[in-house]
Amino acid sequence: MTDIQDRPFGASLQSGLANLNVLTGARCLTVVATLLCVLVTLEPFPDLSRADVAGMASGRLAATYLCFAALAAIAVLLSASQNAAALKTLWTPLNLCLVGWMAVNIAVSESPELSLQRFVLTVSVTSLAFMMPLLPPTLKYFNQCLGAAAIVLLALCYLGIVLAPQLSIHQATDVAEPFLAGDWRGTFAHKNIASPVMTILVYLGVYLTSTGALLTGPAIVILAGVFLGFTGGKTATALCLIVYALASIACATKSLSLKRVVCFVPLLALNLVTVGSVTSEALANLTRQLPIDPTFTGRSEVWEFALEAFKEKPMLGHGYAAFWDNVTDRQTASGAEWTVTAAHSHNSYLDLAVTIGLPGLALVVLIFVLAPLGNFQAIEASGRSRSVAKFFLTIWLFGLYYGTTETFMLDRQNPTWFMFALAVARLHFLARFPVRGAEGEPG
Repeated sequence: MTDIQDRPFGASLQSGLANLNVLTGARCLTVVATLLCVLVTLEPFPDLSRADVAGMASGRLAATYLCFAALAAIAVLLSASQNAAALKTLWTPLNLCLVGWMAVNIAVSESPELSLQRFVLTVSVTSLAFMMPLLPPTLKYFNQCLGAAAIVLLALCYLGIVLAPQLSIHQATDVAEPFLAGDWRGTFAHKNIASPVMTILVYLGVYLTSTGALLTGPAIVILAGVFLGFTGGKTATALCLIVYALASIACATKSLSLKRVVCFVPLLALNLVTVGSVTSEALANLTRQLPIDPTFTGRSEVWEFALEAFKEKPMLGHGYAAFWDNVTDRQTASGAEWTVTAAHSHNSYLDLAVTIGLPGLALVVLIFVLAPLGNFQAIEASGRSRSVAKFFLTIWLFGLYYGTTETFMLDRQNPTWFMFALAVARLHFLARFPVRGAEGEPG
């Protein structure tokens, strides 16, 4: 103590700065800032009772684009030189084919300017998701960044419920969907955005607990689980435990072929009883026998409408993220006129078929549906990083199943898309490189 007191302030400050790893701090700060921008969103607590709420969001598009573009540039600058080998593994023929097809699709889009504008944002956000695993110097830092962002998000959501319930809980005065009154949405614009995020946070809390975070982990599980229950998000709530069980079975299954059966057969069956039910009377009869709403809360009419649009341009599609902005003049079935007000297809796979065509859908399935399970198999074969691999496998699997009733794939800054892409990226890198700082591995 005497030595410190006797040293000049300038020398003490210089010594402190010398011991501070500025680069590590900058990388971790970028990870947390990115997670908060995506999860909290840049327009938290929107007032849904205002008739111009959609116009307000579109008026801040410039800030959204600049924010994510800046974060993507910072992420590249901070880590590209140290992770060149990892980044090179992303230059696969399939990935290049997807980029090429998106260029073609945008060129022939019904609204090329709109498709290009939105694709630029998607590229920025997806690039950030793929850079996130490469930024923190060790797995411990990465876990701490995830935990810190989750705690901040949950704190804001609960503060909103207590201090501003009119802005964090759906109200009867909401312009678009007053029938959702009472459902929690937190900082988000809709309960169907909040509920999948809370499900992913439950998985995060379980994972952090398994790594020894015995305070942060359980707190996240409890807070996110309670919030999930109050969102009224039936799909996310039902899938939460089901998907975790499927992921656990996949982890216990040795063969890749059996893993595919565990992960994909129920997924195919779920798509058949949802979208398939509007294409086949036999499947419709099967769906009506199940103890569920056979219309999936009105989604069946949207699926019929989207399937008709798909048949018009099955190969080229109507254009990336452009179709649902220009559907008000389209012909609809009698009694289903309201479907022209839908924001999307309520099925990620169908929506991709409508917007980017069958070739685009096939490439997305190959890259984001089939490849990650193969990467997970490679991770298990290496015998390392099993805990973190299971965590991201669970997020990936949840996204696949959640996509059967909601649209999020390739959806710009959608939080579910970001976390899904992050999971795909993490599994990709884990299959090829050891985790820095993981148990039993070099830091």
